[in-house]
Amino acid sequence: MPSYDALFNALVTMLVTIDPPGLAPLFLAVTAGMNRAERTQVAARSSIIAFFTLALFAVAGAAILALFGITLPAFRVAGGLLLFYIAFEMIFERRQERHEKSAERAITTDMIRNVAAFPLAIPLIAGPGAISASVLLSGTMPGPTGHAMLVAIIALCIGITFLVLLLAERVDRFLGETGRSILTRLLGVILAALAVQFVADGIKALMAA
Repeated sequence: MPSYDALFNALVTMLVTIDPPGLAPLFLAVTAGMNRAERTQVAARSSIIAFFTLALFAVAGAAILALFGITLPAFRVAGGLLLFYIAFEMIFERRQERHEKSAERAITTDMIRNVAAFPLAIPLIAGPGAISASVLLSGTMPGPTGHAMLVAIIALCIGITFLVLLLAERVDRFLGETGRSILTRLLGVILAALAVQFVADGIKALMAA
């Protein structure tokens, strides 16, 4: 049975690495054009996918990475490159859309599923940092009981994240089209810088190894 200090440290670590408040504005930008029901569906789907991903790595992360010969630094580089691609689209793609008539985008079921899985669930919610934390914490909380407690902590953190994403939808009402456009481009730049940092940290770790 893990100590209360270990459980508290695990909770703080997972919350910090997932960073629910930091995900809220990114959620608004990625789901631009969706109504409340669609955003709720995306938030729920991405939270479920992220939970199972983190829970899987918490229970068998070290074995999975070793099985495929994948290191955490390599995963960080790959995640950073994927994030950079999303950031590029956020900054430039919508500029072309503004030359067309101001019409709502057709939000399809496939789009909702795709956005929920990538980039929201992976790598934004269950990103390299959160996955790394899950694997590392599983080493400090060994055994079936420790792993079960860690999975429960992950579930709590994902639940908090889901609530934050639901509240983020209300903020969108006050932004308007111009506000969303500015926010999307600004967050695209921030996301690009975050992606570069992921790649840099991954390359540094790979070179050190």
